[in-house]
Amino acid sequence: MSGRDGVFIAFEGGDGAGKSTQVRLLADALCEAGREVLVTRQPGGTELGAAIRDLVLHGDHVSPRAEALLFAADKAHHVDLVIRPALAAGQVVLTDRYTDSSVAYQGAGRDLGAGEVHDLQMWAVGHLVPDLTVVVDVPPEEGRRRRGEVHDRLESEADAFHAAIREHFLATARGNPQRYLVVDGTAAPEDVHAAVLARFETLGGARPEASA
Repeated sequence: MSGRDGVFIAFEGGDGAGKSTQVRLLADALCEAGREVLVTRQPGGTELGAAIRDLVLHGDHVSPRAEALLFAADKAHHVDLVIRPALAAGQVVLTDRYTDSSVAYQGAGRDLGAGEVHDLQMWAVGHLVPDLTVVVDVPPEEGRRRRGEVHDRLESEADAFHAAIREHFLATARGNPQRYLVVDGTAAPEDVHAAVLARFETLGGARPEASA
């Protein structure tokens, strides 16, 4: 975590889990500690990403395979233009969603095959994986309650869709506890933040470039 090598952290979880709150809390804590922090999101972290986000989340019907390809295009562009340069400059990059979301939503939720979508995502981002992925976990019904009456195309899917996504996130985290941290999104935000910050402080070594 020294020199010109930055630190890359992704926040994942279902809609309404509280990812954005945790991104903000960690960014504030790191900035106060004197770290250079870049906060971004996917899709939407670039001009192209914002257009893709509007098309996929708020436009008319998009076929599942086209949806997967559009999200992959967003990540490829976003990694090249935003994430890799920030990491090369030694910054801490915090992203609200990354490749695991696509694997969960399109691979598990849309039933396109997690393995196939994972391979597509890894190709798109040049096998750049985070140092840490925080899964903010809430039951689908709690996420729906928090979102209220406003839903985008993915949020409006049935609870079974969101349950499949949740199980995928949890299974992935169970399979790689060295790179994942699962936190209870129904707990007090400050308690969740404390757990995230404690895990952040254990990070060290080189950023992985692998098929994880």
